[in-house]
Amino acid sequence: MMPYFLVRQKVKDYAKWKQVFDEQSRLRETAGSKGGYIYRNSDDPSEVIVLLEVNDLQKGREFARSEELRKAMESAGVSDKPDVYFLGQAERTSV
Repeated sequence: MMPYFLVRQKVKDYAKWKQVFDEQSRLRETAGSKGGYIYRNSDDPSEVIVLLEVNDLQKGREFARSEELRKAMESAGVSDKPDVYFLGQAERTSV
């Protein structure tokens, strides 16, 4: 099973954040991202959660600590210290 990289962050302007996120697709791909999902908190749309499937947990950890990611988040207007989690799928529920 593939590991996952989850980031919870607050953004000042979602449109600006999304533009920078899209521009960084090559960086994510190089770090082993297989793609994933972007969620917004329905009670607080400035809170964004990104869930990416990664093919290598170590590469994902290196990506999370990278200067490139820090600079991209700063440029995108991330307004708090993001919460970062590395997840392995334990089991899937049917409902």
